Amino acid sequence: MLDRYDREISYLRISVTEHCNLLCSYCVPAGCVLRHNNEERLSAATIIRIVQEAGQIGIRKVRLTGGEPLVRHDIVEIVAGIKACDQLEHLAMTTNAVLLPRYAAALAQAGLDGVNISLDSLDGRKYAQLTGNGRLEQAMRGIEAAQMHGFTIKINMVVLNDTSADEIQAMQQFCDQAGMTLQLINHYELTTEKLNQYRFDRPPNCLECNRIRLLADGNLKPCLHSNDEIPVDMDNIRESLERTVLAKPLYGTVCTNRPMVQIGG
Repeated sequence: MLDRYDREISYLRISVTEHCNLLCSYCVPAGCVLRHNNEERLSAATIIRIVQEAGQIGIRKVRLTGGEPLVRHDIVEIVAGIKACDQLEHLAMTTNAVLLPRYAAALAQAGLDGVNISLDSLDGRKYAQLTGNGRLEQAMRGIEAAQMHGFTIKINMVVLNDTSADEIQAMQQFCDQAGMTLQLINHYELTTEKLNQYRFDRPPNCLECNRIRLLADGNLKPCLHSNDEIPVDMDNIRESLERTVLAKPLYGTVCTNRPMVQIGG
């Protein structure tokens, strides 16, 4: 489906939970209060139903995000159900990889195609500082599990103000040696005006944006950098999706009504 500016919208990002097992400083702001994991509004069956309808308007790629998607006990059920949707061409997940050793085999069997793994530093102390005392060795074991089960792997590295060129080079070498793709993400604030050109790979140029978002509380978001949201009407899911596509702005501005952890980036 085309939006009002003739962009083909073919990508749906689904935040299956806003809960996370890490507390990354750029994702969970100080004082942020999150719903408990068992208070998610959307069941696995509802998420799958929405994806089925999304396929009818041209969505071909789905990415599961959070929070951390692997904290949902039914994540394998969600993956299997989405993968069975007729129109889908690619299903991926963004994860911090901490729980991948537990889930990688089942996710591969369910049909997950690839994972983007958030990894901002190869230094254990800095990793712990950025993630709220996360352990780098757990993320590394998750990467090994993803490799073992044949996923296409991208490493998402957020480039912060104090990230050095040497750190980026070290991460690139790590990815090259392991056969993974490095994706550099400019650190940005949702409350700061969206730029349309960044130094690194992400965020994308607004004129090339092909995505909409489904949030864990049942709202659709036309643009990451906007406060606009459209609740999913379960009696007419397709119309809700179409309204969301047509509500996409030409350029993003700011988002002040939600932190990043509730949207999934």
